[in-house]
Amino acid sequence: MHLRIIFFLCLFAMPSVGLAELPTSRRAEKAIADATRRLITPLAKKRLAAGSHVFIRILKEELELEVWLKRGDRFVLFKTYHIKAMSGKLGPKLKEGDRQAPEGFYFVPPSRMNPNSKFHLSFNLGYPNKYDRTHGRTGSALMVHGNKVSIGCYAMGDKEIEEIYALCHLALKNGQRFFRVHVFPFRMTMEKLAKHRSSRWHTFWLNLKEGYEWFEKNRVPPNVEVRGGRYVFDKAD
Repeated sequence: MHLRIIFFLCLFAMPSVGLAELPTSRRAEKAIADATRRLITPLAKKRLAAGSHVFIRILKEELELEVWLKRGDRFVLFKTYHIKAMSGKLGPKLKEGDRQAPEGFYFVPPSRMNPNSKFHLSFNLGYPNKYDRTHGRTGSALMVHGNKVSIGCYAMGDKEIEEIYALCHLALKNGQRFFRVHVFPFRMTMEKLAKHRSSRWHTFWLNLKEGYEWFEKNRVPPNVEVRGGRYVFDKAD
């Protein structure tokens, strides 16, 4: 009981940073409240808190979405969610209508949160990013959302998106300017890359692996830029 009281006192004491840009709705507020209640014990067991900075990693072949929360100077894996639906195959999205789910490095500011989604709740990955545009890729409205159907998005199921959305919403509300979403075709091990070495995307995936390894080593997502048609990585501000 004491843990529950402390949790909600901390939750409602959060500063209203950027709230003018953070969209909400009655449906979303109820979903966020319900989800945070469910998460009290799992968060406490890992010494984590709602409102902490969030990082999301998606692994397509494994159908996994990982939610990492910041504790101290590093991120800790909080929970892994099963992706209920994802269309297309391994490889990046190339053009509008190809039904492919994107791969690459994306970020979500408050303006890309959608509390009124037709798929319960959602956030927009921001595809195409600078890399995608550099390579002439097109598409729009690529989301992580609820429900269990997908045409190029990552469908998580309604209960799952409530938890994911709640943690992201509270992090933004608490001052995180944006959260990063890194999307990989699979866990970027040498064994996996060797298995897929005949793919036309092997060189692209080797570039993605650099960002994957940065996080694996530092447990802090890197700053990501695009130079010479490649992703490049360095320490985030």
